[in-house]
Amino acid sequence: MKPTNVTYELCVYEMESQQEVNPVFLQQLRELDIPEEAAKQALLHTQNVSAEEAAMYYFNKLENEEEGDEDLMFKMVFVVNMELSMGVGKVAAQVGHAAVGLYQALQEKNSWREMAWKWDHAGAKKIVLQGTNMAHLLELQALAMSLSLPTKLVQDAGLTQVEPGSCTVLAIIGEEEMVNNVTGSLKLL
Repeated sequence: MKPTNVTYELCVYEMESQQEVNPVFLQQLRELDIPEEAAKQALLHTQNVSAEEAAMYYFNKLENEEEGDEDLMFKMVFVVNMELSMGVGKVAAQVGHAAVGLYQALQEKNSWREMAWKWDHAGAKKIVLQGTNMAHLLELQALAMSLSLPTKLVQDAGLTQVEPGSCTVLAIIGEEEMVNNVTGSLKLL
């Protein structure tokens, strides 16, 4: 029986993507003296759009590494609406919805894809925290958005334990210090 977790699916996607590197773009990057493995990674991270975009990604990454950017730590936090008194299984499902939704949103912008890649390759740190109520989650989301941090607010369909439209979990990702500016005072779940 095939596992159905997101990690397995992402690994399968990455393996399939690695086989789909555009050979013409790869050759063009090699002609720019970009090492083959780095060229492949750049093409994967830019979704094989063009050799130019992959080259820009590669050279921007080198520039960031020279500036010490590789020392930045990233984390994803999940703030659970404690007012709803959800069961442990419901909380787990809602956090799962938040994680998948936020990760999907990260694929919409190049800078966010880069953040997702750095977060993933630095250990994919995830923290679950307690939020007071829906107003608290909305306040945290507004603060995160004002700091240009990607967020995902999960609203429940209301089929089981909570009312339809209830805000159950807020997910935020970003550089650890920035995320701590938003959620650093909250208690662990």
